[in-house]
Amino acid sequence: MRFSRLAAVAAGIMVTSAVLAGCSGSSGDAGKPSADGGGKDPIQVVVLGGLGAEGIMGDNATTAVTAAKASVAAVNDKGGILGRQVEITHLEDNADPTVAVTKLREYIATKGKPAVVLNSGPSTITEAMLPILTQNKVFSFNIGPTATSGDPKTNPYSFDLSASVPDYLGSFVAEVGKRGYKKVAVLHGSSAYGELFGQKAGKMIADSGVTVTGNEGFDNAALDMTAQLSALQAGNPDALVLDAYGAPLGYVLQSLEKLGWNIPVMGNTSVSATGLIARPAPDGVLGTDQVKNLTMQVYNSTQFDPKATNVNEAVERMVKAGEIRSSLITAYNYDSMLLFKAAAEKAGGIDDVDALVKAMIDPAVQKSAGTAILSNYAFTADVHSPHVSADQFSFIKPGKLVNGQFQP
Repeated sequence: MRFSRLAAVAAGIMVTSAVLAGCSGSSGDAGKPSADGGGKDPIQVVVLGGLGAEGIMGDNATTAVTAAKASVAAVNDKGGILGRQVEITHLEDNADPTVAVTKLREYIATKGKPAVVLNSGPSTITEAMLPILTQNKVFSFNIGPTATSGDPKTNPYSFDLSASVPDYLGSFVAEVGKRGYKKVAVLHGSSAYGELFGQKAGKMIADSGVTVTGNEGFDNAALDMTAQLSALQAGNPDALVLDAYGAPLGYVLQSLEKLGWNIPVMGNTSVSATGLIARPAPDGVLGTDQVKNLTMQVYNSTQFDPKATNVNEAVERMVKAGEIRSSLITAYNYDSMLLFKAAAEKAGGIDDVDALVKAMIDPAVQKSAGTAILSNYAFTADVHSPHVSADQFSFIKPGKLVNGQFQP
């Protein structure tokens, strides 16, 4: 996901444990739950997250950890997993992979293997902890994917929850076709994600039969993108496809205004995850002329819909469990324990991790999980990453963000 490209901050040393209401018994030996689910000791789950990190990293981690706690609460309210309640422990990693590895090793050494390990990004955390989890045969979910975190040949017990760039772009191709655009231009940032987005956007959009009139990148440290936008304007496109995150997005919008270029702008999830989009002036751009032509890509769950009962229930649980300090695009962890519960019930226990993996790739199991952030993950035997269809995304105008959802 986009947030995984941000730099980690200095490490902390505090370990925080959070046990949700409704859990019974003591933690006991986290590594030895009953194989048939008949034991009464709680099932142990660990979530790593840098709540002490600065800025957007801390906000994203807070939302992700809150989502994990709410997921455990949802499972416990449904009777637990195979009759056992679930306990969740938060390990503070300060978004630092060295701290994450230290805390994870310490936990396993003192309490045994947890049934599931979750993380809150960035991808450097996933990369650091996966060798430990694979070696110990621990089931895990990741919201900060790496090049191999969804590859079962390398990490057989790991499942990514974040969609891939091709999935995001699939919805762009569908939306461009729906709007009838014949020519589009692409502008993207210099981050690893931005470069990948720009590269694949050019190819996938062109392969759909739409002409890409220009594809420009900008330095994320730049304060003005007028030159790149002028070059793209010369191609006379019908719309501008935009990747920009954080402060660079503000400079792109200012540069568009400076040029007086009145063109429809289609922002990706990096755009919709930038806080200034949801804040009015002077702290943001909501309601200003700078966003009058902007629509942005979101998951359906990230836009409030009074009829979306499953999503609204998830938001209510998250509000009770902690803080939602960013959009629901960082709340994948809410779906994690719902997926694990469905897989464990199919497998008939939680000790046989290979049986859990086999159950998790069963489409019927995934469907029965009742996930909310994404309605279908579509994991397969060959790819443990989501296959997100275009109909799970929407393109919306900027709006106020309340409890992680944009308001109509």
